[in-house]
Formats: sequence, structure tokens, C-alpha cells
Amino acid sequence: MQTATRIPALDSTLRPLASRDFDYWKAHHLLVRAGFGGTPEEVRSLAAMGLDDAVDHLVDYRSIPAEPVAADTFDKDIMRPATTQERQAARRARTRGDEAALERFRRDRQRRQQADRRQMRAFQRWWLRRLIETERPLEEKMTLFWHGHFATGYRTIEDSYHMFQQNQLFRRFAVGNFKQLAHAIIHDPAMLRYLNNNRNVWRRPNENLARELMELFTLGEGNGYTEDDIKQGARALTGYTYRDDAFEFRAEQHDDGPKRILGRTGPWDGDDFIDIIFTQNYVSEYICLKLYRWFVHDLPDGPGGPTTAFLRRMARDFRQHDYNVKPLLRSLFRSRHFYHPTNVAAQIKSPIQLIAQSIRSLGTPPRDFGTLLEAAALMGQNIGHPPSVKGWDGGRAWINTATMFVRHNVLLYLMTGRGADVSARRRRDEPSARPDRNRPFDADHLIAHLRGTDGRVDADEATLYLLRFTLGGEPHPDRVELLRSFVNRRGGRLEGPMMTAALALIATMPEFQLC
Repeated sequence: MQTATRIPALDSTLRPLASRDFDYWKAHHLLVRAGFGGTPEEVRSLAAMGLDDAVDHLVDYRSIPAEPVAADTFDKDIMRPATTQERQAARRARTRGDEAALERFRRDRQRRQQADRRQMRAFQRWWLRRLIETERPLEEKMTLFWHGHFATGYRTIEDSYHMFQQNQLFRRFAVGNFKQLAHAIIHDPAMLRYLNNNRNVWRRPNENLARELMELFTLGEGNGYTEDDIKQGARALTGYTYRDDAFEFRAEQHDDGPKRILGRTGPWDGDDFIDIIFTQNYVSEYICLKLYRWFVHDLPDGPGGPTTAFLRRMARDFRQHDYNVKPLLRSLFRSRHFYHPTNVAAQIKSPIQLIAQSIRSLGTPPRDFGTLLEAAALMGQNIGHPPSVKGWDGGRAWINTATMFVRHNVLLYLMTGRGADVSARRRRDEPSARPDRNRPFDADHLIAHLRGTDGRVDADEATLYLLRFTLGGEPHPDRVELLRSFVNRRGGRLEGPMMTAALALIATMPEFQLC
């Protein structure tokens, strides 16, 4: 009788995994969580580095060459402010009742708005391509994390260049200092516009940014602050606005009187407000919980469990490193806790994770980025358009009957280039499909390393490997039997079209939605 494997207790410390225990499947888990997965060859390469070097390779990514991003990648002048001459001309037209001139101004505004919406879609395609093709996956995964954390939506901002600027801000601080990023976000035109701080003046304080800074961005809802702290924080942020593409502080709109915030009194401004917030331990605890859910487990155990103790240690480590994210992630990715069986294949893939991981790990053609973005939106994650300032809920919220239909079909689209159920209707004003839209997909490379000296692959061994590689964890015996039976009924050889058919079957398994 086979004895069940004993699962060790969940380690509540940041104690590192023993180097000898870092194997192929641990490297696979690390590559999926710290990025968007990789091919079998890339997993083997990471495993060969050993634990410490593998983690450093992913976390210290600035040593890896990356595609540079120029400031003029997108047109910054589509939604530029009107010039003095244009404002004067519009004022004269209104004064004179010149409807023809006013109609020209309205048409010009509409033309620029349409152009900006096109540029926003171009920005989305540009970012999705980076997510899929980057050699520095942690950089893009953290950029996506900050986009969901400091959630800002284009429909309110209506300036695609400001969305691009903010994306660059998140990439610059991807694994940098969180406190410095919090300072930067209150100088960011997209955020200032999104939360109406451009209307926050001393005569009429607007509380939106102050509230979300405390509630959603730093302390967490209800953690250590009062409504009066929010009101006083709003006063500190008066005069923080922007002009065109840059932050602007307008002293005449700022309330320079004394404010009492979190027990401290002084003539605070917005940057003082951030510094005061970071005197609270709640900041490290709240951000560590969000990072834990992003990298480790969607649903950590309740109060008093080993995860609670682990999160306390993470938070202490974060504070000791002065809110620098890189050393925190280095400790997390080396920890025994991160690699525990209960944390493997325990997260529901976000739509972007599902798409990027399928392409990066299986080696499918990306097909058409516009179609993939449409599919992601149908699955609930339209990048650049978070549903609210809270960002995406994630976890089980990704799954319902409608999204599962698209999730199943998106892999078929990636493998075959076909599938009207995920294929976006092409807008006339957008570029044509990528040349690889109809390129055939050959999945044989996934099991090439299993070939014997005779060039053949053992079907049973390949079936077990393929399931574990695509599902992320040890497959249930029922899944193994299902796939083996499927292969055996069709000739017993996993190669060519049979590999594609096997992957299509695996994609229908609930476990395929986990990583």
C-alpha cells in the first residue's frame, strides 16, 4: 500500500529554503510567481543557478538589458492645454456668439479626444507586449502590481500620455522604495486628476486623495486614522496640482495653517503628510499583506495562523529595510514558506497572468495583441481601466461562468489563431493583425528533454510531466488517468497535433486556472 507523503508544517519565519531543496519544480514555481512563467529550458536554466543566484537573477534585474523606453514613445501633445492665443480666440467667439468658430473648436476637441483614445489603445498593446516579451519579468509584474494598487483609470483622466507617464513611474519604482513612490504619486498628474486633487484648494478642500492615501494606498481601511485625519490631510494637499504633463504647486491655493495629523501638529504640506503616515507600522503590515496575496496566496489563513506570524516578520523586515521592496522580495522568494506545498498552485491566475504565462511557458505565438486585450477585458482585467480606485479584487472574483468560457477559449486562440469567442473586431483606425496571427504552433519543444537516445518519448512520462508543468503542482491521479486515456485512444504518442490536443484538454481542467 502506498504511504501518503507527509506535508511539513507551514513555516512562519523568513528562514530560507535549504539550497539542496531548490530543484526544477521549485524553480518553476519561482518563475511563475516572480514573473509570468517560462519554457522548460528557462526553468532548467534557473534551477541550475541554485536558489540564491536564481532569486538574485530575477530581483536584481537591472543588470539584464531591456528595451529602452523613450519619453517620446507616445505623443504628449494630443491633449495639451490650449495656448494663450487659442483661449483668447475661444473667448472672443463666445462673446460674439460666433457659432461657426465655436463649432470648429468643438470639432478640434473631438478630433483630439478620438486620437487620444487611439493612443490609449496603442499604449495598452505596447504594455501587453512588454509583459509578454520582457527579459525582466519581475519589473513588469511589479509595474502591474502598482497599477492595481494605485489604481487610476483612463476614462476619468482622458489623457493617454499621463497614463504612460504613470506607467513609467511604476516601472521606475517597481522594486524600489515604497515611501519614495508614495511621495511621487502625490506629484503624479494622472493621480492628481483621477482623485480630483487639482480641485483641492484652501477655500474648498477636496478629501478624495487624502482619503485614498490612507484608506487604500498606505494604511489600509480603518487602520489607525480618523475622519479628522483625512480632513487635515486634505488641507495639507491643497495646491498640489499639475499643468500640462508636470506637477505644479500653487502656493496661493495651499492652506499653510497648522494641521493635526495622526497626533502631530504643524503647518504640514502634502509631502509632510506622507512622512507622517510612514511613522505608522500599519503601512508595512498593509503593504506586506497585499504583496503576500500577489506573490504567495490569494487567501491566507486567518488571525493566529502561521501566515499571520509570517506577515509580521515580513512587515518588520520591510521596516528594517526602510520600505525598500527589493530586499523584502529577495527574502520572500528565498523563504521556505514561499515554496510550501500549500502555496504552490494556490493562486487564481489573473487574466493578464493567464495570457502572458500561456505564451511565455508554452511558447505559443502572441497572435494579435488587440485580440488578447479584448479577451483580458472580457475576463475582467482591462489594463488602464481598473474598475475603481480599489483596483481589481482578484482571487475568486476572476472566476464566473462568463469568464471561464473565455479562459478556456483564449488558449485555443493562442494555439491555433482561431476562435471567434475571444477575437476582437478590428477597428478601422488600428493597425492590422500581427504577421504571426496565422503562424502554426508546435508544442513538441515542451517535452523535447524527455526524448531517449532513440528519439522517442515515453507517453506515460510525458503525460505526467506535461500535466505538472501546465498545472503548476502535483496533478491529481484522476487528471493523470484522464490524459493518459485520451492519448492512448489516439495512438499513444504525444507529438505534433496530439500535443496541441492534449494541451487543449488540460486547459479545460479547473487546475489550469491556478498558478
